[in-house]
Amino acid sequence: MISSTRATRPAAIANLLFVVALMVFAMVVVGGITRLTESGLSITQWKPLSGAIPPLTQSDWNHAFDLYKATPQYREVVAASGMTLDGFKFIFFWEWIHRLLGRIVGLVFALPLLWFAWKRQIPSGYGPRLAILFVLGGMQGLVGWLMVVSGLEGRTEVSPYRLSAHLLLALFLMSALLWTALDLRALARDPKSRPSRLTRLAAITLAMLFVQLMLGAWVAGFRAGAVASDWPLMNGQLVPAGIDWSRGTIFALTHDPYLIHFLHRWWAWAVVVALVLFARRVKAAEGARAASIAIHSAFGAQIVLGIATVMSGVALWLAVLHQATGALLLAATVWGAHVVGSHPPRSR
Repeated sequence: MISSTRATRPAAIANLLFVVALMVFAMVVVGGITRLTESGLSITQWKPLSGAIPPLTQSDWNHAFDLYKATPQYREVVAASGMTLDGFKFIFFWEWIHRLLGRIVGLVFALPLLWFAWKRQIPSGYGPRLAILFVLGGMQGLVGWLMVVSGLEGRTEVSPYRLSAHLLLALFLMSALLWTALDLRALARDPKSRPSRLTRLAAITLAMLFVQLMLGAWVAGFRAGAVASDWPLMNGQLVPAGIDWSRGTIFALTHDPYLIHFLHRWWAWAVVVALVLFARRVKAAEGARAASIAIHSAFGAQIVLGIATVMSGVALWLAVLHQATGALLLAATVWGAHVVGSHPPRSR
């Protein structure tokens, strides 16, 4: 899959990876809609090929609805609402779109990659990395199905931890695609350029942001966003009443919706401080002003959307924008980290 000849096409492969990263971002957004509309368990079977075709006849739709009716979610939560077939079609649509996007991403990535490999146009050293990215995409689909399975076996919703794993793996894949695309773009400009390195400050900043994204996924999984709709206090108190410490601190940190919501709110400010310091470092690098502006803009919008989402009682459109902006903030930070790892700071 690699070639050291001058016939390699790093710019074309970089463009491909940018497109795939954009599609992964779209999947994250649709995944947020799927979660907020409680659509994730509407498709109870994993059919990688035939599942791309939705039910086409009334009999097919009735069969799919009957499968959903057998789930704990329907029996214990949805049945009382008197969901009709049309209502089922609505939630089925979002889950089907989410899975269809995953299939399309796989094809968009795999087919051109195979062409580049066959033509020996992949730059030396990048073949294994591209193969790993493709495997990560396949793992994302598997983790997604394991997440769905967790909601079909005795639960009325998917496991919050599998939900967070599904989201975080998608965000990691998007970040890895962007990083590799930026490396390839640099190689296209200068054949002597080397892959960017991850600096210590960038690693610390990304780790702090990772924790915040994980807490956000837990907030979603435990429905913790709805436990308080005021800000900056939670139900009139700085530290909310109702935190259950009876089973120990570790259990509370990983299970209690009040505490998880509280941590997500206030860890955000630690992340903001880290991002401000990191963005200053990015700005000092050669030609990195745009990346610094992107980081500042993204975390500013993310703060406003987070507060608005809480105060709206988790309005769907605000919650989706909040998740989408979180992904954009990660992308901007990865961009800045790549720039810092490629260029030394300018002398002042």
